[in-house]
Amino acid sequence: MTPNGPMRIGSTPPADGAIKDRTARSLLGLVRGLLSELDLDVILDRVLDSARELTGARYAALGVLNDSRTELARFVTVGIDEKVRMEIGSLPRGQGVLGELINRPVPLRLTDVGTHPRSFGLPAGHPPMRAFLGVPILIEGTPFGNLYLTEKVGGEEFTEADEEAVTMLAEMAGVAIDHARRYVGARDRRDELERTVAALDATTQFARAIGAETDLEVILELVAKRGRALVSARTLLIELCRPEGLLVAAGAGELPRELIGRNVPLKDTVASHALRTRRTQHLEDDLNRARFDEHDLGRLGVRAEGGLVVPLIFQGRTYGVLMALDRLNDGPRFSNEDQLLLEAFATSAATAVATAQSVASQQHRQRLTAAEAERGRWARDLHDETLQSLSALQIRLSNARRVGKPQVLAQAMDDAVEYLQAGIADLRALITDLRPAALDELGVEAALHALADRTKHRGIEVDTSIDLAYEQGRAAARHTPELEVALYRIAQEALSNAAKHGRAARAVVEVQEHANAIHLTVRDDGDGFDPETAETKGFGLLGMRERAQLLDGTLQIESAPGDGTTVRATLPVQRLSNVAAAGA
Repeated sequence: MTPNGPMRIGSTPPADGAIKDRTARSLLGLVRGLLSELDLDVILDRVLDSARELTGARYAALGVLNDSRTELARFVTVGIDEKVRMEIGSLPRGQGVLGELINRPVPLRLTDVGTHPRSFGLPAGHPPMRAFLGVPILIEGTPFGNLYLTEKVGGEEFTEADEEAVTMLAEMAGVAIDHARRYVGARDRRDELERTVAALDATTQFARAIGAETDLEVILELVAKRGRALVSARTLLIELCRPEGLLVAAGAGELPRELIGRNVPLKDTVASHALRTRRTQHLEDDLNRARFDEHDLGRLGVRAEGGLVVPLIFQGRTYGVLMALDRLNDGPRFSNEDQLLLEAFATSAATAVATAQSVASQQHRQRLTAAEAERGRWARDLHDETLQSLSALQIRLSNARRVGKPQVLAQAMDDAVEYLQAGIADLRALITDLRPAALDELGVEAALHALADRTKHRGIEVDTSIDLAYEQGRAAARHTPELEVALYRIAQEALSNAAKHGRAARAVVEVQEHANAIHLTVRDDGDGFDPETAETKGFGLLGMRERAQLLDGTLQIESAPGDGTTVRATLPVQRLSNVAAAGA
């Protein structure tokens, strides 16, 4: 081998012009085919077939170098059947003559490969090979691999024309391989960008869907449906952490009806492993498969061939897991891209779940605080008025009995009657506040007028303007008890706030019924307040909001320090059925 050129052992006469022309035309056609192909595996196969066609070689191989270009990472062959390949054993790594082209990437042509100083000989079961032609494949001057040809048909040697043709083929193959790799790289980057955009789009749509939603049940339903659609899962389940284990809180897709609401123990489950490691778990893993079948949902009759279990983590705290089962398209296993999408989605889902749980906990505390405040008010009313009146009565009667004079006893009896009348009136007022009889017997309009009269005793003049269809003869049935109670309680709480907190002198209660909704407005001229800071200070705003929300209505509060307060509630019309109305 010359220092700057290929080694040639043996001599053959040069090909004539006709052969060169045919070779050039053949190469041109082959190059067109290579450049139109973008699949790397197909390109390598075509290069091998083209090299055999150009040279008449019986066997051809293409070795692809590893990243460090020190040995072969891949070895593709044609001409050797599968049976012989199995007998040969492991594929070569680039030792011996094959390694010569790795060390010196220049063409190498040999009459007998076995006479080369680096020849290791052929392994057992290998077909005999003598004539050899090796050509490097370069991409922008960097070795990509080597093309090896052996055993020309008829036992001839490879010629200089063969070497030139294969060298040109290798150059074109380098261009085609580079083209395909660039395309694949661009495609992979495009696919990665599409996955990123899909994850961002899913997260954005999910954020828009939940908006200001804080109802945990609604959020869980949205998470289940959106998550299932995102990765095309047959089933998606949400399991939330509870002190006693995991609760199957929501699901979408194919699942048993009785599954939702079931508890799953934490011990040795796929979900517990995901929570403990804070990493996505695959059901394809043998250990996870056994865990799922025995401890997770398998014991509840749920089966799956593929699945992802992704932990829900927000600010370092785990709230549960998303469990996607069986991919519908190209499944049942989920791809790495599916995992990345579901993990990105789980981040937003965990935030929504954590927020909803926090809001629910805060609302629960507020309800408890409001209930305790209401009980405290009843206790004070009973103590300050009724109990003190009864205590004073007891003292007067005891003194009269001790004195024993008729005139003292007569006066004590008169005082007792007066005290008892006052106590009875106080108890009646308290009972009326708790549940006015007029509301059940006469309807919400009469109850609101009675409420206005009682409020006057607290120093507030209340004007009422009430227009309800049933009371005015425009409808055949009263509203449902739930709707009437809501109207009464919202007005009652608003007037109570006006007297207790606003020190109002005048208030107006307006009720207007339209075709599909009732509008309640309570205005006062009191001191006003900041609604944002009043939620937790005993103003009863939370209770009013919840009453409206439970009936699919809305509640708005307009107030500011020094500007009075306006409470507006809009509630959908809900009437009793004909049978219920007749019974009422």
